[in-house]
Amino acid sequence: MSKKATPAVYPFELKLDLVQRFLAGETLAELAEEGGLSSPVLLRRWVREYRAHGEDALRPKPKGRPAKNTVTGEEPELDRLRREVEYLRAENAYLGKLRALMEEKRRTR
Repeated sequence: MSKKATPAVYPFELKLDLVQRFLAGETLAELAEEGGLSSPVLLRRWVREYRAHGEDALRPKPKGRPAKNTVTGEEPELDRLRREVEYLRAENAYLGKLRALMEEKRRTR
């Protein structure tokens, strides 16, 4: 079993420089070769993303799932309170049914 080659990671500054030089009129093939890109298609994609979303499109993206709460590592107070209310409502309904069953049992004696 062979390993997949990991794609090269290019620094933001290199991407931005190559895209801006392409938009200034330099050729795609020359810039791709000078930047050490695997293909001019990669630079074309960067240009398309840059035009659509600006410089931020060229910045590295975080990998994996986002953390649930990155600020404190604890769950937000509102979520905790909502779960607690849901639990207390279920407990209240259970105790109400239990009380009704005990009343019914006491009446039948």
